Amino acid sequence: MRLLVTGGAGFIGANFVHQTVRERPDVDVTVLDALTYAGDRTSLDGVAGSVRFVEGSITDADLVDGLVGESDAVVHFAAESHNDNSLDDPSPFVQTNVVGTFTLLEAVRRHGVRFHHISTDEVYGDLELDDPAKFTPDTPYNPSSPYSSTKAGSDLLVRAWARSFGVEATISNCSNNYGPYQHIEKFIPRQITNLVDGVRPRLYGAGLNVRDWIHVEDHNAAVWAILDGGRPGETYLIGADGETNNLDVVRTLLEIFGRDADDFDHVADRPGHDLRYAIDASRLRDELGWTPRYTDFRAGLEATVQWYRDNESWWRPHKAAVEAKYAATGQ
Repeated sequence: MRLLVTGGAGFIGANFVHQTVRERPDVDVTVLDALTYAGDRTSLDGVAGSVRFVEGSITDADLVDGLVGESDAVVHFAAESHNDNSLDDPSPFVQTNVVGTFTLLEAVRRHGVRFHHISTDEVYGDLELDDPAKFTPDTPYNPSSPYSSTKAGSDLLVRAWARSFGVEATISNCSNNYGPYQHIEKFIPRQITNLVDGVRPRLYGAGLNVRDWIHVEDHNAAVWAILDGGRPGETYLIGADGETNNLDVVRTLLEIFGRDADDFDHVADRPGHDLRYAIDASRLRDELGWTPRYTDFRAGLEATVQWYRDNESWWRPHKAAVEAKYAATGQ
């Protein structure tokens, strides 16, 4: 199988490439990544001899067409994904998430190539904290930010190309991932790297916003389950029943570091901050037999903390710039 992985030097994509090389030696992997600030070529150092790497943008129609034409399937991770950045400047999100996805869809349509689109539960908006409901594949879209709205737009493009043109496409909407190689601008790795440096974690608002956490390896195992057995045109939600509010995440990390559970600072909440995400992954579990391995969130956090301790050379060069950017906004 010849597999093209877009965004394969980013957080989830790089983990997917490592997992594929480790568990699927018969798959020939090509990575296409523009190496924007969130993509890091060193994230693939451990598999560099086993994959082909192409630096370029998914909006480059000629480049994309050539790579898709050589492939049997495409897994599309490439995206601008940071909510805070989308509030500051939405334009890269429109270009990458909407125009880039359109460019890929036209290429897979021309060449008859299988396409799997990685998306987010944020397209559904948010749930009330006391609402027992969870997101399902039938939940109406109600995005809150430029990031989530562009991901919603890309999902709708995939659905339209599957229905109108018969593209063999599937979509997965996943809850919040954590694990190795995640950029330190994101919530969990930012708190971990601050704690490594002896800096107090910072928490938006009261910290009651709930996310449905899943380890990145469980997410990527689900992606392979969908590639192997998913029905074309179908949407699968990926989640591991990991609902935890941000306050509890920070307090758990403080305990792992041997710090007082209240040793953190509150900062002004983010505009439009979604209250709660929760995933109903029953279609994925019932149809494809997927189950998560990382069911103990604290143990997963401990392993993630250890990875960042052991791989300081990977994140340290970016730390000062990330914190300077947050400091400029008082966060």
